[in-house]
Amino acid sequence: MKYCIISIVSLIMLVSCSDNKAEKNKAAEPKDRSVQYQFATVEKAGVPTAIKLPAQLAAYEEVSIFPKVNGYVKTVWVDIGSKVSQGNLLMVLEAPELEQASLQAKEKYARAKADFSIDKEHYQRLVEASKTAGAISPLDLSTIKAKMEADSSLSNAEKANWLAQETMLGYLKVTAPFTGVITERNVNPGALVSAAQKDKPMLELKQVANLRLQVDIPEDIMTTLNDKDTVSFYTSAFPGKKMTGHISRRSNNVNVQFRSERMEIDVQNKDGLLAPGMYADVILYSNGNANALSVPKSAVITSTERKYVLVSHDGKIRKVDVSTGNTSGEKTEVYGPLQPGDSIIRNATDDIRENL
Repeated sequence: MKYCIISIVSLIMLVSCSDNKAEKNKAAEPKDRSVQYQFATVEKAGVPTAIKLPAQLAAYEEVSIFPKVNGYVKTVWVDIGSKVSQGNLLMVLEAPELEQASLQAKEKYARAKADFSIDKEHYQRLVEASKTAGAISPLDLSTIKAKMEADSSLSNAEKANWLAQETMLGYLKVTAPFTGVITERNVNPGALVSAAQKDKPMLELKQVANLRLQVDIPEDIMTTLNDKDTVSFYTSAFPGKKMTGHISRRSNNVNVQFRSERMEIDVQNKDGLLAPGMYADVILYSNGNANALSVPKSAVITSTERKYVLVSHDGKIRKVDVSTGNTSGEKTEVYGPLQPGDSIIRNATDDIRENL
């Protein structure tokens, strides 16, 4: 009876040891055998996407008005916020010395013109008299002709000087170069202004009926945009209000620091709601590159050294380096030595090794 009990116990221990060894052997098996990869196919298609970029509104035209001549401010007809039209009188300066210089130049021109007229008439009479043989010597005729030409040149010079003085007088009246709004005023009647001042303008004028929305576009997006494309944007001043404009200009120059290109979008502002300097968020919709390949985002592995996908062919897995473009939803554009129809691992991780 004792032998029977010992045999049963030995049998149980033997079976238990066998089960433990089986479990250990199973645990020691490579995990890769149990991994089930999901595969996706490389497609030839761009990936539409929408991106939000910071932008700023600027006046379509703006000018800082400085004095052209020295003088005193006599009258200022505008103030901050004044709406003016092209050619409107903005302010008047006074400079008595310029007025005196203009009068003197006018008198000199009149005297030179009179001298030229007398010499011209004298010469013409001598020409008539010279038709009678021996009446006028050729030397006298040449002398008066030379004097007439000299007086003609002097008359023209004095006229040019007088017109220059008149032009300088014209600078005493400051007019609007274009239609807009006065956004800055820094002078008052009685103030002395100088043509040499460059630190602060007398007035600042901006055209606000049309605005420029300036935005820097990343280089991987700018090639998908065209002139006249409609662009949507939102401003901090009017949250939730969608506004639109059209791409009108591009710099054709990439900023090497930020890898972006400056673009300008024309914005109509007839109602005057917007103002230069306002911050805006531009929403750009890109159709993607038609020549690009697209794959699931989870198929692209990004490490500190490279960016790649895992291509599966005939049971072999290899890494293929790629660069990426637009990304939207579950898709991303890739560029590299891939072909449409290639099979790649969808749920790729950097733990997966090549098995070439």
